This record gives sequence, structure tokens and C-alpha cells, in this order.
Amino acid sequence: MRRIYLAGPDVFLPDPQAQAQAKKALCARYRFAGVFPLDGGLDLSGLSPFQAGLAIARANEELMRSADLMIANATPFRGPSLDAGTAYEMGFMRALGKPVLAYANVVGSYAERVAALSGQPLARSPAGHLVDDRGMAVEAFDMADNLMIVGAVEASGAKLVLAGVPAGAEHTDLTAFERCLEQVAQLFA
Repeated sequence: MRRIYLAGPDVFLPDPQAQAQAKKALCARYRFAGVFPLDGGLDLSGLSPFQAGLAIARANEELMRSADLMIANATPFRGPSLDAGTAYEMGFMRALGKPVLAYANVVGSYAERVAALSGQPLARSPAGHLVDDRGMAVEAFDMADNLMIVGAVEASGAKLVLAGVPAGAEHTDLTAFERCLEQVAQLFA
């Protein structure tokens, strides 16, 4: 049975295990085994916070090595883009040569979210580049997130799944996640 590493900020939810179990149940329905970052069963007692963080990072890398592919929750987290740890994990899996699929429970482009975050419309620099309210260039590729994120998914033979969901359900709705599972089933058919 193929193992899917379930990346994303789900580990920060008030009840991450409930989300993990829901995702694993959907994986099983498609005949895959879901692997959640908290599955490592780490004993962090006696470790400093810094050392505990390093232990978690190592354990997650081992879980990713044990998986055949990844589905990442790329829903923006604490900003206009996906969770930084999830971005790292996506690159890690691509570097291992493993397929990376992803979904985001938002619609619209990264550039639109950058503008919304600052509350200021984006402008054009004298050179014609899209810039934010501080004059910093903003990616303008009509992509839902950074080009490397979308590129990782596309290089895996998949499409980043986007879904508009009710307010408050951005990090828990699993409709787009299931659409990723449908893509996985097609990739491995």
C-alpha cells in the first residue's frame, strides 16, 4: 500500500489528531496509507525547546523518506503564502524524487493575497514589475502561490487543487484534499 505523507499546518490545529484521522480515513478509502507528521511518537522529555524542535524535524524527514509521495495542505497560514515548514517539506520530497501534490482552500492569486495583507493595491515599478507597498517585487505569474510551490506540483504530474470554502473552514475542509487523492489514484493507476 502506497504511503502518503500528509504535510501542512494541520499539526497546529486545536485537535490535530482529529484532522489526521479524517485524512487517513479518506486515504484508506482510496487504498492508500496516510502518514501524519505527529505519527513519529517522539519522546521529547528532557530536551530543551530547541533540541525538541530539531528532533521533530529529523523525525519528520524520516517519515517523509518512508512515504511514497506527499499531499500538502498549501492553504495560506499566518500570511499570504503556505506554512514555511510545509514549503520545506515539499522541496524535500521533490529532492527525493517523490511526487508532491497539494491543495489550498482559497481561490485567487498570491499577488492578490499580498495586496490584501497590506491593505494597499499593488503598483508597477518604473521597470514595469508588480510591487507591494514597500516597493518589493511581487511574483506576477497568475499562480496561487510562489512559483516553486506550483512548479513542484506540476513537475509531479499533478495540478494544485484550489477550493473556495466557508470562512473558518480554510484549514479543516477536506474537499480539495480528496480531489488530490483522486489525482493520486490516476497517477498510480
